[in-house]
Amino acid sequence: MATLPLPPLPHGLSGLFKGLCPRMELRIDVQRPDETIESELDTLHRRLHTAADPLGACTTLPSQSPGLVWRHREADGEHYVYVEDTVRCCLAGYTVFNRLIEVDRRTDPHVRAPHSRYAPAYQRRGIATAVYEWGLQQGFCLVSGARQSAGAHALWLALGRRFRLGYVALRKRRMHYLGAEPAAALRDDLNTRLLLLGPGWSLDRLQALGLLQRPGLSAAP
Repeated sequence: MATLPLPPLPHGLSGLFKGLCPRMELRIDVQRPDETIESELDTLHRRLHTAADPLGACTTLPSQSPGLVWRHREADGEHYVYVEDTVRCCLAGYTVFNRLIEVDRRTDPHVRAPHSRYAPAYQRRGIATAVYEWGLQQGFCLVSGARQSAGAHALWLALGRRFRLGYVALRKRRMHYLGAEPAAALRDDLNTRLLLLGPGWSLDRLQALGLLQRPGLSAAP
């Protein structure tokens, strides 16, 4: 799919990112229709309340979102957080922290790629941002997908105000640090992703553990 220019930020968000690097944009993809989101969330909500379904065994997390309940399950190292509006009896949306097939076994336990689906009524309320921050607090570093929606990109920039944000290239099952302002050709490469460092992580620590290659520095054995 062709690369699209970054659309204008939603009303009220432009001031939030003033002072951030103006070259942080990644590939922006077209969002799926809202009606497909609603249908998917209805199905998942029914499954959450079906005892025989694996989703029915979710545990409840402390919610950072007033009026909403967070339900969590882990399967094969991937974490699913479902955000339920118990007043309206519906699922507001969910975030999946996926494993990355592009990294090696050494890196796998420490990085996850989050992907979210939230109903229009629950977007731009900071819910997904809070869930992503929960993932960071679990000790993960987060790596973006190859493409982002405008809303997802805004979310990453917001988190970048509180956590270190930069670019990496995923090559030969390793992460290669590209800095905060790589050249346009590198930003457009499908192997280039955004990286958010969770609490306790630094570029030096990633390098020392052999999880990240940095120009001019050799990796740990």
